[in-house]
Amino acid sequence: MAITNQQVVGRAFLREMYDDLYFPDHVVDQGKAILLRLCERIEDKRPSDLESLYALTQAATEEFNLLDREFVAAGSEIETVARECICDEFCFVASVYGFTDADAEVLTSGRDW
Repeated sequence: MAITNQQVVGRAFLREMYDDLYFPDHVVDQGKAILLRLCERIEDKRPSDLESLYALTQAATEEFNLLDREFVAAGSEIETVARECICDEFCFVASVYGFTDADAEVLTSGRDW
């Protein structure tokens, strides 16, 4: 499914992580893919309320939980800078799909990073 939201299409997801040599690009690419899949799911499912959105973001958060292992294997990890960057991207996604009142902590509440 192609993403139709032009703000998402034009977004340079995880730019801060790409700009930091501590985070290997090939692993950051996987994080970007998680965010794009989240956007595809939102466009496909069209959540009508925050609870429905949170269910989708929790699934994406679980994917990031697993991705942290890839970062560690590559000599990195999802630490403070990455955590803030990823959480900012979740907030961006919620906002561009009309969920401006989404709670930043709840969007990624299942994180273990």
